[in-house]
Amino acid sequence: MLKDLPLFAASGLSGVFLYSYLFNTGSVSVSAGISSFIIASSPVFTLVLTRIFLKEIVKPLCWAGVVICLCGLAAVTLTQTTEFTFDTGVLLVICAAVSSGTYSAVMRVITKSYTALEATTYTIITGTIGTLLFLPVAIAEIPDSNLTVNLLVVFMGVFPAAFAYLAWSYALAKAKKTAHVTVFSYLIPFISALLAYVWLRETLSLLSLIGGLVIIAGMVMINVFDKD
Repeated sequence: MLKDLPLFAASGLSGVFLYSYLFNTGSVSVSAGISSFIIASSPVFTLVLTRIFLKEIVKPLCWAGVVICLCGLAAVTLTQTTEFTFDTGVLLVICAAVSSGTYSAVMRVITKSYTALEATTYTIITGTIGTLLFLPVAIAEIPDSNLTVNLLVVFMGVFPAAFAYLAWSYALAKAKKTAHVTVFSYLIPFISALLAYVWLRETLSLLSLIGGLVIIAGMVMINVFDKD
């Protein structure tokens, strides 16, 4: 484990600490639609990194599927925002996408030698060490936050965070190619739109549905037809 500490440090810092800080800070001034579009583009960075450093073969068919997914992603995003301004917040979210892409590439390496549970545990531990920088501020703000907010934080830490990291590590360990897993990130904005429709009674436009179908088509192209 000690010899692989640099790998776990890289995965924890990129996937937990830097990603959380950059995305949350950038999202303060960026609309949900734009931030979800940018962050969902992280598979592109993962593909580039795995091609350069891991020598994974990325066929034209795979890139075509990625482009199709991006088109569907853009369609979903257009229904959630009407304005776009390139500012510091957007730059931070782009950096978060790069960080997320780096995390997936590093985890691809780690899961070749460790189980998904081990990889996730060590990654979260190293990432948490980085977030301890914000512990004094967090403690100071607890008295001013209500019970609902605190419970939501716990919920997000267990399910969207810990469980999602574990599932992602398991998928990366089992997949033949990294792209077969990371492409599922494109579904995040579409699923968010569906959940907002069901739980928050927000409008679900026809363009969002079409965009979701286009994303699924791109995913099928990559996972079904890109077998080599």
